[in-house]
Amino acid sequence: MKTFQKPLTAAEEKHYLQRYQEGDPEAKNILIERNLRLVAHVVKKYQGLDEDMDDLISIGTIGLIKAISTFDAKKSVRLSTYAARCIDNELLMMLRTKKKYAKEVSLYEPIGTDKEGNEINLLDIMEAPSVDIIEDYSTRQDVLHLLACLKKALSPKEYQVICRRYGLFGEEELTQREIAQELSISRSYVSRIEKNALQKLKLLFQTT
Repeated sequence: MKTFQKPLTAAEEKHYLQRYQEGDPEAKNILIERNLRLVAHVVKKYQGLDEDMDDLISIGTIGLIKAISTFDAKKSVRLSTYAARCIDNELLMMLRTKKKYAKEVSLYEPIGTDKEGNEINLLDIMEAPSVDIIEDYSTRQDVLHLLACLKKALSPKEYQVICRRYGLFGEEELTQREIAQELSISRSYVSRIEKNALQKLKLLFQTT
């Protein structure tokens, strides 16, 4: 794989994003070129598939360009974080279209990391068979759909507990005891709320 330019620093990224938003096309080119290393990094996840790496890089670059075009600089997240998801989604759509894999919902799709940097899963306490890399990536859109439906599926208290328990939507991941202290309720009550919420989410997966 070819050598790519060094990634932009946070200050450089902010500078070129502002220039791009002001209509400078050269700034967009710089943002693309300096983030190609990220494309290559994401594409590495797909090594071992029967796909040409140059084709994957090209598809991933399309995702990068879409990310730059739609990125909201007012949000606290870095462009690279947002772009990685867009690149992943672009590659996923290509694979799903080309391979025509059947949808299979998995509750074990990684959705974030804990304080130690380990991957966390929305329903990782539930038993489920492991899936191969294609099946795993083919479920990303379903999991994103689930996350989008959390507020509708859960009561306010259940939503509050699940977001804190699994560190969703910017919340810090907490233990049941920590959540109980924060909400001034018993740990056993937190456990019951979490269990009920997970059952609702499991049912949501089975009916959508």
